Order: sequence, then C-alpha cells, then structure tokens
Amino acid sequence: MYKTIFNKREVLRFKQFTNKGYALFSCLGREVVISTLSVATLTNAKADGISTHPEYADNDQPQREVLLDDVEVAGSRAPLALGQAARMVTVLSREDIQAAPVQSVNDLLKYAAGVDVRQRGPIGAQTDIGIRGGTQEQVAVLLNGINICDPQTGHNTFDFPVDICEIERIEVIEGPAGRTFGTSSMMGAINIVTRNSGKSADSEASGASREACLHLEGGSFGYLSTGGYGNITSGNWSNQLSASYTRSDGYSRNKAGGLNMDYSGGKVFYQGGFRDNTITANWHAGLSTKEFGSNTFYSKNFDNQYEKTTKWFTALQGETKGSWLHFRPAIYWNRSEDRFELFRNEPDKYPFNYHRSDVFGVNLNSWFDWNLGCTAFGAEFRNEDVISGNLGEPLNHTKHINGTERDYEYGLNRTNLSFYLEHNILLNNFTLSAGFIAFKNTWNESDFKLYPGIDASYRFNENWKLYASWNTSLRMPSVTELYYSVGDRKADKYLKPEELSAIETGIKYRSRIVQCSLSGFYHHCKNMIDWVMNISEADPVWKSMNYTRVNTLGLETAVYVDFKERIANQNVLKNLNISYCYMNREKDEQEKYVKTLSTLEHLRHKLVASVQLQLLKRMDLGISYRFQDRAGSYTDKQDNVQDYAPYSIVDARLSWNDTRYEAYVEANNILNNKDYVDYGNVPQPSVWFISGLKLKI
Repeated sequence: MYKTIFNKREVLRFKQFTNKGYALFSCLGREVVISTLSVATLTNAKADGISTHPEYADNDQPQREVLLDDVEVAGSRAPLALGQAARMVTVLSREDIQAAPVQSVNDLLKYAAGVDVRQRGPIGAQTDIGIRGGTQEQVAVLLNGINICDPQTGHNTFDFPVDICEIERIEVIEGPAGRTFGTSSMMGAINIVTRNSGKSADSEASGASREACLHLEGGSFGYLSTGGYGNITSGNWSNQLSASYTRSDGYSRNKAGGLNMDYSGGKVFYQGGFRDNTITANWHAGLSTKEFGSNTFYSKNFDNQYEKTTKWFTALQGETKGSWLHFRPAIYWNRSEDRFELFRNEPDKYPFNYHRSDVFGVNLNSWFDWNLGCTAFGAEFRNEDVISGNLGEPLNHTKHINGTERDYEYGLNRTNLSFYLEHNILLNNFTLSAGFIAFKNTWNESDFKLYPGIDASYRFNENWKLYASWNTSLRMPSVTELYYSVGDRKADKYLKPEELSAIETGIKYRSRIVQCSLSGFYHHCKNMIDWVMNISEADPVWKSMNYTRVNTLGLETAVYVDFKERIANQNVLKNLNISYCYMNREKDEQEKYVKTLSTLEHLRHKLVASVQLQLLKRMDLGISYRFQDRAGSYTDKQDNVQDYAPYSIVDARLSWNDTRYEAYVEANNILNNKDYVDYGNVPQPSVWFISGLKLKI
C-alpha cells in the first residue's frame, strides 16, 4: 500500500474528516499505527527524513485521507511515514476529546482499554494512571514531548497547565519504551499535544490568522468551570495564550459535616513558535495550581486530609532543516510544590508535609537517512533535585519554606544521563526498527547499562498487517519510595531500579467499513518496587522493597464499525467501537503472610464500548460503557479485608453543534452506581450532570 522513496525529502501532510466513513479517529480509543514516538519526535512530529507517498488501492477514493488534521507524523527516534511504522500507538484526536463526556484528561483515558485510571477524586483532583498493569510511577508522561514526571511522587503527575479544550491529541504508547523515553517509561508513555496556531491551514494560506474560544459549564456538586484560549499568527511567528478556572464542592463530607472532597484550581499556559525554511522553534510556559480535599486518599483512618499542588512548566525546542543531518534539541525546567495536610488547617495537630521538586533537562535528537535506511543518535541529561520537610538526606544548608516559619531540611539530588543509537530498515512491505539506550543514574552509582529493543512489521496488503516487538526498560525509585518513613510506613533508601522486558505480537485489519486488531503481550519485571507488609510480624508495617519478580500475560482486542459506510441509506448510526483487555499477573515465590499495597491490584478485565448517534443534523448523542474487574483487595474502615468488586459505568453526552458555538449536556454514571471504588475506602460519585456552552470567535 505504501511505496518507499528513500531519496526524496518532503513534508507529509494528512487530513481528517470525522464524518467520513474512512476517518481513522472518528471513534474514541481507536488504535492506529503511528510508530514508537520519541521525546524528540513528539516534540514536533514531522517526516522530513524518509518520506513516502501513499498509494491507495481504492481508485474510487483517490483523495482518501487517513490522519489527523494537519499533523505531520514521525516515528521512532527518526521520523518514519505512516504505514511503515512497526509499533502500535493509541491516538485520541481533538474530535474524540470534544465528543467524550469528560472534564479532564484523566477521565478521557478511562476509555482506553489498556489504561488503568484509578481515580480518587473527579475533574482531575488526584488520579493514578497506569498502563498494562503498571502503576502511576511506571509511566512516562509528556507535555508536547517534554517529560514532566515528578521524581518526588507519581500521584500528581497529571497536573497539566492546559485546559482540555486546548488539547490537540493524546498519544498512548503501550508497553516498555526504554530506548525511546529512558527512565519512567517502563510500562509505556502518554504524550499530551496542545494546539499549535502556527501550523493552521489558514495561517499558511494567508500568512496571518486569529482565533479564540471561550467555554462555561456547571453542574452537580457545585461544579463550575470557565476558561478559553486565543491565538494569533503573523508571518513566521505564532503566539497562543489560555487560562481556566474550575471549582467543585465535592460529593462527600467528613464525620464532622465539613467538605472533604472540594476542589478549586486554575491553569495558565502560553506557547509560541517560529518557522522558516531553515529552522523551527517552539516554546511554552505554564502554571497549574489546585487545592482539594483529600478525604481518605492516603489513610483510611483520617477523613479530613487536604492537599495543595503548584507546578511551573517551561521548555524550548527546535529543529534544523535543509541539511542531510537533522538536529532536534530541547531544554526544559519544571518545578513542583506540594503541601499535604493530614488534618485540614490544623498544623499544630500534625505538621504539614512540604515538598519541592526542580527538574532540569537537555536532550538532543539527531538523524540522517542513507541507502540502507535511517540512523538516529543522541543524548539526554536530566537533573532531579528534591527538597522536603521530611524526605531525603539531611541538607548541608536548609532552605526556607515560603509562607511558613519552617525550612526544607532534607533532600535528594540525582542525575540521569543517557545515550542512544537506533537504525531503521524500510522495505516495500517490511519495517525493522532496532536500537538501544545506555543509561546511568548518579544516585545508585552504577555503571552505564544497555536497554535494547526491536520492532518489526509486515504488511500483507492494504488491509492486513502483522507486527511483533521485544523491548526493555527501567524505572528509578521515587523519592517517596526511598525515604517516606512516617506512621506505619518504613522506606528503604537502597532500593534498586525496576527493570522490564516484554514481547508483543499482533495483527490488524483495516478497511473503510471495519477495523479490528488482536494482540498478545508478555511482561517480565524484576526488582518490582511495592509497599509490602508481613502480617506474621508482631507489629507489621508497610515497607518499600524490591519484591521478587512479576510476570504479566495479556490480551487486547478492538473492533470498530462505521455504519455510514456499511448502511448507506441511514443517518442515525455513525459508528460503534468495542475494545477489551485481559491481564493475569503473578509473583514468583509469593509468601503466604505477605500483603502488597498496589502492585497486583491490576485490572483483570476491562471492556469499553461506545456508540455515536446523529439524532438530527446538528444534534449528536454519544453513549459510553465501561466494565472493570480488578484483582486484589483492601482493608476497609472496620479493618475487614474486602475484594475489589467489578462494576459497570454508563456515561452519555448530548450536543448541539454549530460553526460558532456548541451547547451540550453530559451525564456521568447514569446507572447511579454508588458502591464502586478504584481505591479502597475512597467512594466515587453517584450520578451527576453537567451542561455547558462553547463559543468560537
């Protein structure tokens, strides 16, 4: 279907039509072939290197378009064109995001079958997100290709400075991606890509464009959210600014009758860009702040916990053009501040926990293509500095905590250094991508260690594709796992990095009417970190340790049907999507009297289904269903051990769409399930409604 042309360089541009039968992303959670996207690749996804011309077998559809609007797709450490990629990536497009009954990125990811969203509070208050059985610590999270993971803890990683209305797409890479993302990507990666006004079709045609969007929505539990963005493009320059504010009273109260799930937070984000024939430069700066009642998030014994987080994000990225050797450098700095209150507004009763993380990074991605394929190489430097009131080693010089009479007295500074090399071989129907990353961290004083990987795919024809991969990756312990020795927790500062090797194979079928996929994967993890309790001890406590090895066997499948292509004479049914993931995890030599806190609390079964209907010309209705069955158990407030119970959730969204505005009503948990939990002792909200209005200027 795709013809390789090694010596021709040109930018590939793809369009999408969400109302067309052949649109790839007209349904939420569809899995598509994009390839193993890297930090540099995701930064400015562009295929200047090895370019191909799509050759469509269907002559009745000569203009058949298969990708997102104005997205230049690249792959691996070096750009590869669509159809030649060897790795599978789930992409949620802008249209998917707008059609989903969600209020945050966290909620949106619930509809990806391989993603485990363990929610403690709605609208993004606090959510742990894992991939294929992994925890929140084992997933690399990126904003426009920049790693924003917090070395102190993964609990607050999804504090983004961008409003959901400004997100262009979300890319989910399932499975280890060590040679692509380095540390933290042991189970995969999630990249949030924001809108870029500098790449709009109008700006390229006229040389200038302006756009603005405002939104206001409110609903149950005192929910209110407002915000918007505006951008201007002139010549080679582009600038965009967004801001939003969200608040809620929450859906529960503590024993004393006070709010303990309330939420308030704001976001501000600026991004700019410059483009000409020789270079491309992009930069962003953002702020995210939120305060929320933490109910019994971290301890079942206290129901009035509270937390405040503030994060700053900055990055500068570039790309050279017009040369046989391409460079994509990036430099970034992120800061995270966290204040946790075990007893809300009562520091005298128990001192507040304060933490501050500063992460500075520089990376360089380079590649060149030649007669034998495309070769990529580069390096990354990342320094992680954490200071705290109670975590880490004693500081030589304490630092004052702003707004208090206390000082940061402890901390940890460590540096990740990595080098990588990768080569891609492209034949008519076959793609092979292989490489490795050499990684070293100053904290554990180990030597450089190699983490290799290989991906391969074969295209039988324009409909069928077979792929297979073997990859390795790692994950450094968080500072919390190393030093959090408080109450019934005892940490081990000598923890080893987790390591994972995985194999995956699958097959995909794609036509204009039906698209389906089937894949199987096996993960072998050693030195798995978890909080472990030996209940046979006289005074058992939770200890952080590298607890044996964990093996995971999984299966994923998905089916998508486009009814407008299948049933041409009807206008009501648009599409149907069904996806399912099964996993079984086992520990080697599990001890009889040992309990683990989270490692094996994975989703055994997850089924996701959605249908899109067009009731009237401008009225759409989307209905989504989720079934989840989680392995593991928890101890309730009465100290009884409870197994996680399976549950079903139904959500819906009814919208009226116009060129200048959109009015909508959303309903979450329509069946009013009041007993489901993602974490023990943290109940989830019952049925709740939201209505809103978006204006486009």
